[in-house]
Amino acid sequence: MKIAVAKESEVGERRVALIPDTVARLVKQGIEVLVEAGAGERACFSDATYEAAGAKIVSDTATLWGEADVLLKVSPLQERGDGQHEADLLHEGQVVIGFLDPLGTPTLAQRLAERKITAFSMEMIPRTTRAQSMDALSSQASVAGYKAVLIAAAAMPKYFPMLTTAAGTIPPAKVFIMGAGVAGLQAIATARRLGAVVEAFDIRPAVKEEVQSLGAKFIEVPIEEDTVAAGGYAKEISEAAKQRSREVVAEHVKTADAVITTAQVPGRKAPLLVTEEMVAQMKPGSVIVDLAAEQGGNCACTKPGKDVLVNGVTVIGPINLPSSVPIHASQMYAKNVLTLVQYLVTDQALNLNFADDIIDAACITHAGEIRNQRIKDALAANNEQVMERSH
Repeated sequence: MKIAVAKESEVGERRVALIPDTVARLVKQGIEVLVEAGAGERACFSDATYEAAGAKIVSDTATLWGEADVLLKVSPLQERGDGQHEADLLHEGQVVIGFLDPLGTPTLAQRLAERKITAFSMEMIPRTTRAQSMDALSSQASVAGYKAVLIAAAAMPKYFPMLTTAAGTIPPAKVFIMGAGVAGLQAIATARRLGAVVEAFDIRPAVKEEVQSLGAKFIEVPIEEDTVAAGGYAKEISEAAKQRSREVVAEHVKTADAVITTAQVPGRKAPLLVTEEMVAQMKPGSVIVDLAAEQGGNCACTKPGKDVLVNGVTVIGPINLPSSVPIHASQMYAKNVLTLVQYLVTDQALNLNFADDIIDAACITHAGEIRNQRIKDALAANNEQVMERSH
């Protein structure tokens, strides 16, 4: 069994799928590990440290991809600089594991199915107790929530903590966090550690205790409909419920020094939480950090990858925040991937027991077919849009 670690080709991606410590664990199991030359450099892991862990360094990308039984990545497969798509480097029967964005880019899943690739998407790991150690979405969201608060603190023209000085007392900053999933909870904890007064909002009433346990005030909005999707994620709610939510949170946005938004729905455009009118009512010098920027943004003023100044309010739309903390983001992601690989590989052979809920949920393509109905539906919707544009 040969497992290969690819060097990431996405612009700005600094993470790596395995770190030397996780490589050593696989090598001890008798698995041959190939690492593409330079794969870990941007995460501060040299080729020499991989070799010391027992990996073989491979300089040629095509050779690495061609020899691997299982290929490990972080970012989705994409077009290379030479015009070739990374999916074309894979061969029939090969296994690929990574963030494959199957709901956002279902055409990639179709491409992998056509090439008879067995693909495991880290986004599709179920949120169950058994799969917790493989849940890469949560581990990376935790990094994003932490970094979002640091970005807000750096951009804000105020202190976060209360300070009593000879020049007088400086009140603490007010931070409002929208969405109390993994990213939101980490943002709350980080803002509290920096000394801010924190309020948080989420459409799921069940997270109230978690928010309060971190020292934040929970803002409740009574919603007369189910707000929790499968796996504990927030569910997309009706337009009427969204409007009620916006009315309640408007006052909290208005008085906040920093607003951090984290609400995302897998495979859908991010819900609009902060309108232009809300931004217009905020104090000059206030900051919004929108973690849903890549999905269209929770704030109406967000521009992905850019900082925008609107009536004195700075709106920041960061992209791929986990990559900005590549050492620990890679460390956590590598542990998630290692756990999945060890779950799949038994005695040098791949275990594809689709009766197992983890394997069934995470495996998106196998034997020439897309295995997930949500991805099939996303692909059908994408094809319809393409046809409409062509007409």
